Amino acid sequence: MSALQNFKRAGHWPTLLAAFLYFDFCFAIWVLNGAMAPFISEAFALSPAQKGFMISVPILAGALMRFPLGVLAQYIGRKNAAMVEMGLIVAALTFGFLFVGSYDSVLAMGVLLGIAGASFGVALSLGSGWYPPRYKGLAMGIAGAGNSGTVLAVLFAPPLATKFGWQTVYGLAALTMLLPMAVMWLAAKEPPDREHQSLREHVSCLFEKDGWAFSLIYIVSFGGFIGLASFLPTYFYDQFKVTKVEAGQLTMLATLMGSAVRVAGGALADRIGGVATLTGVLVLVAVSLLACGMAGQSLVLTTLLFMLCFAAFGAGNGALFQLVPLRWPLTTAVAGSMIGEVGALGGGFLPNAMGQSLQHTGSYLWGFVAFALLSLVMLAMLRIVQIRWTRTWAEKGGRARHMAPATTDNTDDPVHYQRA
Repeated sequence: MSALQNFKRAGHWPTLLAAFLYFDFCFAIWVLNGAMAPFISEAFALSPAQKGFMISVPILAGALMRFPLGVLAQYIGRKNAAMVEMGLIVAALTFGFLFVGSYDSVLAMGVLLGIAGASFGVALSLGSGWYPPRYKGLAMGIAGAGNSGTVLAVLFAPPLATKFGWQTVYGLAALTMLLPMAVMWLAAKEPPDREHQSLREHVSCLFEKDGWAFSLIYIVSFGGFIGLASFLPTYFYDQFKVTKVEAGQLTMLATLMGSAVRVAGGALADRIGGVATLTGVLVLVAVSLLACGMAGQSLVLTTLLFMLCFAAFGAGNGALFQLVPLRWPLTTAVAGSMIGEVGALGGGFLPNAMGQSLQHTGSYLWGFVAFALLSLVMLAMLRIVQIRWTRTWAEKGGRARHMAPATTDNTDDPVHYQRA
């Protein structure tokens, strides 16, 4: 039997497909303002700092909404939580179509777009919940490849905004949400790994060192992905004077690479371990970002370097979430939402850093330098904390252990698990 057939038999692929579409369309909505930033900036004559802040608002709002949605999913189920969220997104987009017409209302719309950014932890837990530990990385990689929604946003939003006006794109986007809602309702089944635990048990990962270590690393891998993906249309438009549609197309090349490699990152982490994969990722992110900052006069070279950088982001996202269900096997949705929340908050740093760098120095270089340095700091932290990880709940390199619950209690603390 082929590896693909083994994978399909190991879980429930219609639920995995529904989780992918749910995350894919939500991600497209989440970055909609970033995709249309050149239009919005031109309409209101925004300064570089205002552009960066406007792009960061949906990222920050989505980050803050992730953990509450993860907790809600533990009580009403991940499928039901996803349906509630998508209904709210449709309402938010309708508001954008009817009422957005000033810079302040764009900022308010950014907060509402953050609803879509809350989908992350629920989508990955829903998609991987039917799969055993040896396939968790691949399943989460497939569900997480829904960050390819960035491609949909940057590819379709600029030409639609050119033809119909950027406010109309909100209304058109509301109609597209009907597809993932229908698939979720008809195809998805709630995974069997749901646990009924107290709120204290749900939020216990907030008070653990491992939770914060994961979150800080995710600031680089996912925060870098969402922050840079949202800012790239503005960067290409301002730096190289391409058209708004061309800026979206160039952004698509980079973000598509990141989305595609996420699945490979999860699969690679299953094979060699999430720690080993993340080590290479953080080095590559730092080097490629510095190179991007110094290649600001060559459009071709800059585009290729961004593609390399996004490939690293994608692999890092897949690798990190290969480790999460190993560390928190019973509360993956909540742990994933908490990690995703802090990581996405980090995504708000990059657009603001880029805007401030241009406004105060006349160059984007120092925005790239700041994030590259952050990557190296996270690399140093990873190499320190992985020593304990591989002694307690993971094999060398961060591979999955064959674990069985101890009889003493039922927690997600790794010391309560032992080799089967």
